Amino acid sequence: MFDRKLIRNFSIIAHVDHGKSTLADRILVATKAVSAREMRAQFLDDMDIERERGITIKANRATVFHEHQGREYMLNLIDTPGHVDFHYEVSRALAACEGVLLLVDAGQGVQAQTVANAYLAVAAGLDIIPVVNKIDLPGAMPEEVAFEIEHILGLPAEHAIFTSAKTGTGVDELFRAIIERIRPPAGDVDAPLRALVYDAKNDVHRGVVCHIRVKDGSLKRGDKIILMAAGRGYTVSEIGKFMPKPQAVDSIAAGEVGYLVAGIKTLHDVNIGDTITLENNRATKALPGYQPPQRMVFCDFYPGPMTEAPQLREALETLWLNDSSFSFEPVHSNALGFGFRCGFLGLLHMNIIQERLEREGEIDVVQTAPTVTYEILNKNGEVIHIDSPSELPDMSIVEEIREPMITASLIVPADSIGSIMQIAEDRRGKYLKTEYLSTTRVMLTYEFPLAETIFDFYDRLKAATKGYGTMDYEWHGYHADDLVKMDILVNGTPVDALSIIVHREKAERRGRALIKRLRKEIARHLFDIPLQAAIGGRILARETIKALRKDVTAKCYGGDVTRKRKLLEKQKEGKKRMKMVGQVTIPQEAFMAILDPGDDN
Repeated sequence: MFDRKLIRNFSIIAHVDHGKSTLADRILVATKAVSAREMRAQFLDDMDIERERGITIKANRATVFHEHQGREYMLNLIDTPGHVDFHYEVSRALAACEGVLLLVDAGQGVQAQTVANAYLAVAAGLDIIPVVNKIDLPGAMPEEVAFEIEHILGLPAEHAIFTSAKTGTGVDELFRAIIERIRPPAGDVDAPLRALVYDAKNDVHRGVVCHIRVKDGSLKRGDKIILMAAGRGYTVSEIGKFMPKPQAVDSIAAGEVGYLVAGIKTLHDVNIGDTITLENNRATKALPGYQPPQRMVFCDFYPGPMTEAPQLREALETLWLNDSSFSFEPVHSNALGFGFRCGFLGLLHMNIIQERLEREGEIDVVQTAPTVTYEILNKNGEVIHIDSPSELPDMSIVEEIREPMITASLIVPADSIGSIMQIAEDRRGKYLKTEYLSTTRVMLTYEFPLAETIFDFYDRLKAATKGYGTMDYEWHGYHADDLVKMDILVNGTPVDALSIIVHREKAERRGRALIKRLRKEIARHLFDIPLQAAIGGRILARETIKALRKDVTAKCYGGDVTRKRKLLEKQKEGKKRMKMVGQVTIPQEAFMAILDPGDDN
């Protein structure tokens, strides 16, 4: 049993692309946990899509050993994602730690997610070590960034560690800080077992692998355990640690991090945040778990031309076993048939799930435009939530529609304030405050409707700030406004997957801009296709996709004009009949076209 005083559990937290995975790689090499021959970039990121995009999607962990002043310390490291969509992964990882390395880029300084993650660590009561990384870059300003950390987050500048994860500079000092400034884990090894399930993955051969942090007691192979929230019992068949590859051990005790395999068949049988205890020596009180992940963005997935609905269901179920943070349920569309409504943590999360579906499941997916959850107050006082405009009840019984709101922190260069405020005004943002972080950078705080920010707001922010703007947000609640449902009619038939909920003042402009884009996206058919935007029975805008024309009189060489008229009338009747029974093919681009708010029109 390892001496608990010699254990340090910590996470690396930072904004996107500030060097978390590179620092994790450097720690693995410095502690000889991975040989130089085995080493590759982003070693802990085990998904191809993570390495291709250069981002961490799932929190990863590794146990390494480091000698300090003649004593060997066990360091349990957790590398976390940096993107705002995976905020939930960070909060789960922090529950398994006593301290964090708060990483800041020496060239970019404190960014939006730096602030958000620092607040998470403070709220969790963790020891925080500020680390200024990438000091080897030509434009690095480590001292200025250290003072910026002190000004914004209140962490003393003299406590910052200057490192370069790429070259290894400052890593020895970092190890010393981890050992001296992060407290050892608390807990009683003689108390009844209490272990927190902070993550889980499905293994094809062994079932569910639970990632655990033991808070009290100890656990060994062969023990009979109880999942306290689920109330189910299992027998432990394997216990191990990530070093960084899974390695079986005989037992783990209070303060340690590891994994267990106990014949748990699917992730449906495990609640992330559950407490594991022993069947013959049960703990009386469970550990505080996690709030369930809050899905912010919803969209529908339908089978593409080469895919059947059962194939899509099987692919979704297989993917859910490795990422339970998204949800799916069956839906039906008159235009697209049977599909699934899926909930995601954000737009990046949605894109990654779609890419993994098509790549790992080898299927073709048609995706509708993302929407958000609306709260509906009916006239009888009933409150319901809808994830799609097609679920909106008849407006005669609706008292008000409430849209989800976020509080967004935008860190931008001071010379970009004007353009950012204009973008915020276009997206119905409510200004809250301005805070100067330095003479050149400002943090603007706004309240936005979530629906106005899910598509291209971040891209516009980056464009307006020449790539230097960053954004973090947190959910704020629901707010009632003058919102209406706008239907899109294709060939006289409403297409539920194209309907949207918009602010009444913007409805006509959005409707005109939308059907103009749809006209470009939907291919011409052999008959005229009218496109209409409507609120209830009121048509706001109309465009027509003209029919493909065939010259049926080409073979008429002279003769009476009635011969040509007869052929043209016959063609006209055929087009009329085709318009009544013909199916309009709507491409994927048409569904995504409704996302663009049409600010330029």
